[in-house]
Amino acid sequence: MGGALPYGATVLEHFRRPRNQRKLERATVARDGHNPLCGDRVRIELLIENAIISDAAFTANACAICTASASLLTERVRGHSVDDAAAISDQDLLAALDAELPPARLVCAILPVRTLREAIAGAGPPLA
Repeated sequence: MGGALPYGATVLEHFRRPRNQRKLERATVARDGHNPLCGDRVRIELLIENAIISDAAFTANACAICTASASLLTERVRGHSVDDAAAISDQDLLAALDAELPPARLVCAILPVRTLREAIAGAGPPLA
Protein backbone atom coordinates (compact mmCIF):
# COMPACT_ATOMS: atom_id res chain seq x y z
CA MET A 1 0.00 0.00 0.00
CA GLY A 2 2.57 2.52 -1.13
CA GLY A 3 0.20 5.50 -1.58
CA ALA A 4 -1.34 5.70 1.90
CA LEU A 5 -0.47 8.69 4.03
CA PRO A 6 -0.15 7.64 7.67
CA TYR A 7 -1.06 11.04 9.15
CA GLY A 8 -2.72 12.93 6.31
CA ALA A 9 -1.70 15.38 3.61
CA THR A 10 -1.29 18.43 5.88
CA VAL A 11 1.12 16.70 8.25
CA LEU A 12 3.08 15.23 5.35
CA GLU A 13 3.32 18.58 3.53
CA HIS A 14 4.48 20.51 6.60
CA PHE A 15 6.95 17.78 7.58
CA ARG A 16 8.48 17.53 4.11
CA ARG A 17 8.54 21.30 3.55
CA PRO A 18 8.44 22.95 6.96
CA ARG A 19 7.73 26.66 7.03
CA ASN A 20 9.69 28.97 9.34
CA GLN A 21 12.16 26.30 10.45
CA ARG A 22 15.05 28.58 11.33
CA LYS A 23 16.41 30.74 14.12
CA LEU A 24 15.16 34.30 14.43
CA GLU A 25 17.87 36.94 14.41
CA ARG A 26 16.03 39.32 16.73
CA ALA A 27 13.55 37.20 18.67
CA THR A 28 11.92 39.11 21.49
CA VAL A 29 10.77 35.92 23.17
CA ALA A 30 11.66 32.25 22.89
CA ARG A 31 10.70 29.09 24.72
CA ASP A 32 11.87 25.49 24.62
CA GLY A 33 9.38 22.64 24.88
CA HIS A 34 10.14 19.00 25.54
CA ASN A 35 8.08 15.84 25.57
CA PRO A 36 9.83 13.43 27.93
CA LEU A 37 7.69 10.51 26.76
CA CYS A 38 9.01 10.47 23.19
CA GLY A 39 11.96 12.85 23.30
CA ASP A 40 10.54 15.56 21.00
CA ARG A 41 12.17 18.96 21.48
CA VAL A 42 10.93 22.18 19.92
CA ARG A 43 11.96 25.82 20.31
CA ILE A 44 9.49 28.55 19.37
CA GLU A 45 10.89 32.04 18.73
CA LEU A 46 8.76 35.14 18.21
CA LEU A 47 9.42 38.71 17.15
CA ILE A 48 6.72 40.79 18.82
CA GLU A 49 6.25 44.44 17.88
CA ASN A 50 3.37 46.51 19.24
CA ALA A 51 1.57 43.36 20.44
CA ILE A 52 1.72 41.83 16.95
CA ILE A 53 3.76 38.75 16.10
CA SER A 54 5.67 40.09 13.12
CA ASP A 55 7.73 36.93 12.74
CA ALA A 56 7.67 33.41 14.15
CA ALA A 57 10.09 30.55 13.72
CA PHE A 58 10.96 27.20 15.22
CA THR A 59 13.75 24.70 15.49
CA ALA A 60 13.05 21.10 16.36
CA ASN A 61 14.54 17.74 16.99
CA ALA A 62 11.22 16.00 16.78
CA CYS A 63 8.97 13.54 15.01
CA ALA A 64 7.01 14.30 11.84
CA ILE A 65 3.85 15.24 13.74
CA CYS A 66 5.58 17.71 16.08
CA THR A 67 7.59 19.26 13.23
CA ALA A 68 4.48 19.63 11.06
CA SER A 69 2.56 21.13 13.97
CA ALA A 70 5.29 23.71 14.66
CA SER A 71 5.44 24.60 10.96
CA LEU A 72 1.68 25.06 10.69
CA LEU A 73 1.53 27.00 13.94
CA THR A 74 4.30 29.48 13.13
CA GLU A 75 2.75 30.07 9.74
CA ARG A 76 -0.63 30.70 11.36
CA VAL A 77 0.46 33.22 14.01
CA ARG A 78 2.64 35.48 11.86
CA GLY A 79 0.94 38.85 11.51
CA HIS A 80 -1.58 38.17 14.26
CA SER A 81 -1.94 39.72 17.68
CA VAL A 82 -0.34 38.16 20.70
CA ASP A 83 -3.81 37.73 22.20
CA ASP A 84 -5.09 35.86 19.14
CA ALA A 85 -2.04 33.58 19.15
CA ALA A 86 -2.39 32.89 22.88
CA ALA A 87 -6.02 31.91 22.32
CA ILE A 88 -5.16 29.08 19.91
CA SER A 89 -6.28 25.94 21.70
CA ASP A 90 -4.93 22.43 21.47
CA GLN A 91 -8.12 21.50 19.61
CA ASP A 92 -7.68 24.39 17.13
CA LEU A 93 -4.24 23.11 16.19
CA LEU A 94 -5.37 19.48 16.00
CA ALA A 95 -8.22 20.51 13.68
CA ALA A 96 -5.81 22.48 11.46
CA LEU A 97 -3.56 19.42 11.12
CA ASP A 98 -6.57 17.60 9.64
CA ALA A 99 -5.28 14.16 10.56
CA GLU A 100 -6.47 11.19 12.54
CA LEU A 101 -3.73 10.85 15.11
CA PRO A 102 -3.43 7.96 17.52
CA PRO A 103 -4.09 9.07 21.12
CA ALA A 104 -0.46 8.42 22.07
CA ARG A 105 0.68 10.94 19.41
CA LEU A 106 -1.57 13.83 20.46
CA VAL A 107 1.11 15.15 22.83
CA CYS A 108 3.50 15.36 19.87
CA ALA A 109 1.00 17.51 17.98
CA ILE A 110 0.20 19.92 20.79
CA LEU A 111 3.73 20.44 22.14
CA PRO A 112 4.36 23.43 19.79
CA VAL A 113 1.13 25.26 20.72
CA ARG A 114 1.73 24.74 24.43
CA THR A 115 5.30 26.01 23.98
CA LEU A 116 3.97 29.03 22.07
CA ARG A 117 1.53 29.87 24.88
CA GLU A 118 4.33 29.58 27.45
CA ALA A 119 6.52 31.89 25.35
CA ILE A 120 3.74 34.48 25.12
CA ALA A 121 2.97 34.22 28.85
CA GLY A 122 6.63 34.86 29.63
CA ALA A 123 6.91 37.79 27.22
CA GLY A 124 5.80 40.44 29.69
CA PRO A 125 4.34 43.76 28.58
CA PRO A 126 4.29 44.56 24.84
CA LEU A 127 7.43 46.12 23.43
CA ALA A 128 6.95 49.57 21.97
